[in-house]
Amino acid sequence: MCIRDRTYTPELVNGFLARADRLALRELWLMDIDPARLAVVGGFAQRMATAAGAPFRVVLTDDRRAAIAGAAYVVTQLRVGMMPARRGDEYLGQRHGLIGQETTGVGGMAKALRTIPVLLDIAADMRATAPGALLANFTNPAGLVTEALSRYAPDVPAVGVCNVGITTQMRLLDEVERLTGRRVEPERTRLNTLGLNHLTWHRGFTVDGEELWPSIMAAAVERAQTEPQPEWDAATLETLGMLPNYYLQYFYYTDHKLAEQAQWPPSRAEQVMAIEEGLLRQYADPALTAPPADLMQRGGAYYSTLATQLIDSHANDRGEVHVVNTRNGGAVAEWPADWVLELPARVDRAGIHPLPAAPLPPAVFGLLAQVKMYELLTVEAAVHGDRRAAYQALLAHPLGPAADQVGAVLDDLLETNRQWLPQFN
Repeated sequence: MCIRDRTYTPELVNGFLARADRLALRELWLMDIDPARLAVVGGFAQRMATAAGAPFRVVLTDDRRAAIAGAAYVVTQLRVGMMPARRGDEYLGQRHGLIGQETTGVGGMAKALRTIPVLLDIAADMRATAPGALLANFTNPAGLVTEALSRYAPDVPAVGVCNVGITTQMRLLDEVERLTGRRVEPERTRLNTLGLNHLTWHRGFTVDGEELWPSIMAAAVERAQTEPQPEWDAATLETLGMLPNYYLQYFYYTDHKLAEQAQWPPSRAEQVMAIEEGLLRQYADPALTAPPADLMQRGGAYYSTLATQLIDSHANDRGEVHVVNTRNGGAVAEWPADWVLELPARVDRAGIHPLPAAPLPPAVFGLLAQVKMYELLTVEAAVHGDRRAAYQALLAHPLGPAADQVGAVLDDLLETNRQWLPQFN
């Protein structure tokens, strides 16, 4: 097993320690191109394993191919250009009066252009040295990366993983407890959600097969009517009958998000850089053997739960249902089978099987289709260094620049990211 090293890697290591017996895990390889970070984060991971009785060996390396060779699972959580590149994505948007964000808009496109070639290289290494291994990709933009893998490495089993589904499930469990006075185990519930990564709409929640969505929506509308600063306006919720993924605020309340952005610094990247600096200081403490509380400030809640549950379900043929990014394959019969969607899927030893789902209503499908066209164009631009496809992707994106500004924004994007975009040079 191989994990690209990041500051929230200790949370994932904690999850693997909790399930080491069930996963029959022998070795966990951590790979990073930054030797200093690898030594700090990897050294902490090794101490965690030792403190837990060393159920598996933690191996540190800067050799990607060696880390992948012979792996049963490859977990990718990487950032090409590291946090300075994320900060660049955010301020790229701000410079042009656009949303500056790491997974959507011009920033998300820049990140995709940097990331997709690297993930395809990893897939090639897997094909050569770990045939049959499952690639679980946490790297954002997760859906767009999975789209590229589906189209340009279809022989490498891959699934895109995001914590929005599981955090929504846990939040709705709290809502069910508030409404009914009973607490239920997460495995007894199922979230009905559909869309693209960071562009989903939640439309059902069952407990032991009982649909609780009408009560959940009624409570959400009531909060929207009574809270001073609600997450969503009541009329939108009543009209849709669905709860939008919180990333949809960038689309539904763009002016509000731009006003928030105008208050930078600090941007989110700058906040995370400060958090990571503190985390690395703590990780370097030779006495530390458990993830510190400050790790939750970094984001990624329930990532360890999601990753280990998914791998456990695959390795042990459990057939659990998880919300993932995978090829439609006819699950939503009305939509193209080759689109990668985010939706519930059954996970067993044979692979990832998306569950049949009704399509989204016209009120939201138009937005989804527009973003999917942007995704497909961005994949072509990333793989081939195709400036024309990149231009069209920006033109297609709902959060992109005005048509007569696309060229200027694209020039800025490519120049800002020149060192990480050799395919365009």
